[in-house]
Amino acid sequence: MKKLNCIRLGHNKNTENCPIVRLGIPESVRIPMSMNMGAACEPIVNVGDFVCVGQKIGDNQAFFSVPVHSGVSGTVTAISDYQLPSGNMCKAIEIQCDGKQTLCESVKSPVISDKASFIKAVRESGMVGLGGAGFPTHVKLSTDAKIDTLIINAAECEPYLTSDDRMMLEYPDELAYGIELISHMLDIPHVIIGIEDNKTASAELLTKKTANIKNTEVKVLPSLYPQGGEKIMIYNCTGRIVDEGKLPSDVGVIVVNVSTAILLARFFKTGMPLVERVLTVDGDTVGKSGNYLVPIGTSVSYVLENAQCNISKIKKLIMGGPMMGMTVFDINQPVCKANGAVLAMEKITENRESACIRCGRCVRACPINLMPTEIEKAYIRRDISSLQKLKVNLCINCGCCTYVCPSKRKLAETNQLAKAILPRTAK
Repeated sequence: MKKLNCIRLGHNKNTENCPIVRLGIPESVRIPMSMNMGAACEPIVNVGDFVCVGQKIGDNQAFFSVPVHSGVSGTVTAISDYQLPSGNMCKAIEIQCDGKQTLCESVKSPVISDKASFIKAVRESGMVGLGGAGFPTHVKLSTDAKIDTLIINAAECEPYLTSDDRMMLEYPDELAYGIELISHMLDIPHVIIGIEDNKTASAELLTKKTANIKNTEVKVLPSLYPQGGEKIMIYNCTGRIVDEGKLPSDVGVIVVNVSTAILLARFFKTGMPLVERVLTVDGDTVGKSGNYLVPIGTSVSYVLENAQCNISKIKKLIMGGPMMGMTVFDINQPVCKANGAVLAMEKITENRESACIRCGRCVRACPINLMPTEIEKAYIRRDISSLQKLKVNLCINCGCCTYVCPSKRKLAETNQLAKAILPRTAK
């Protein structure tokens, strides 16, 4: 099997030995109604209402949408417009927390009898892919295609991030239950847990915990970036290629992030929907780096203050990893479902962009074998036909091209801008 292009990065897994710590409840939370790919929710509570932990506070009947729940108990103080990091707008519900964490009476283990009731319950959990993309989990699992392989993505290949690794180490039984549940309800005969070889303890533990789960294997992969990319993971685990315009299900595969599987298992055991996230908090301004469990809607500033961060020294604040994360423009931005890390940096390298020297490093680094320099030229010309021929839609936004470019050109950013100008029907 041909090896894909990849790059080696400094892992910087400084928090890999830091157990998950639950932070105290903040005074207030602000919960956006758009935290997934697809349609945003509409608030179903009003200002002045008292809400409980696990209560549904937003929903949308569109199939490509998931409900939003409260991770705190308290009073709704405002329903306001909120600008997402992408620039899009949605509603956000602000809740003044009472600190009592009163549990909603609707939080009960769902009763399931077949695939349809299972998918319905998954949607009600509010679950989205926790690897960063925020794809609605019930949409991914509701395919009618014949699936023969379930891949649990445990790579966590981004530098600094260790939240998935800690979830595996601390909740292996829930992961095993999640694997059994998904594979049973969807009648998937083969399970592969793809994990990088820098997570020895997790790989050994999962091998032990899944030994009695039929046709389940732990596949240890090289610690190369972007090992955790969905298409990369599929190829390295099965040898199958997901063509442009196709989905993993088209090649008989479903990929589920390891934390998604764990929290989905917890929902089916307890009835508690997705209301909190484990964040890796790190960076040279952070005095107490670690993995922190917080309610969704908690402000980044609250998280950083509890991590003893010198906020005045932050020059770059990133939600997610340094390769695919997003720079934060507001330190009071709320933690959302797909957020897995907060990185607060003072020492950053300011790179001045210069002319392309045609060295070809970006081409050799691209795991999808694209030609970023040619894509850049076509984008500047707004040449739609050339962008389609260059297969820009296959770009997985891993950032390898930008990382290796000696001219410091913003190739990965340009790829995303190029995809945005293509007709939606383009393949």
